[in-house]
Amino acid sequence: MPDPSSSPARTAPAERSFLSDQQLEDLQTFLKDWLRHQGRTQADLRRALQAESIRMPVLLDTLQQLHAQGGVSALAARLCNIEELWHRQEGDGAYSDEAGEISQDQLDLLLEEIRQDRRI
Repeated sequence: MPDPSSSPARTAPAERSFLSDQQLEDLQTFLKDWLRHQGRTQADLRRALQAESIRMPVLLDTLQQLHAQGGVSALAARLCNIEELWHRQEGDGAYSDEAGEISQDQLDLLLEEIRQDRRI
């Protein structure tokens, strides 16, 4: 009976798993689409990841390290946690563009009221 420890499918526990160039390219495309869909920027992602820069290569390196430590599931879990954090912040009014935005109609009404007050 063969020794299971000599099996070629078995890898050393200390060996780090890195994303391939194609996987990094796919991750970068995903991140850009995800950020756009969330209405967020690379700076927002940098803060959430506590990365050293907003540059995409630095963000990808941070995510690459996370993947090396915990695999795809750790990477996915971290991104899901970040999205959840952003949704909670929006619920609190933080980072919400709509909360402090005044519509053009509201500005027109305000301007009209000011003009009427000056006539009185």
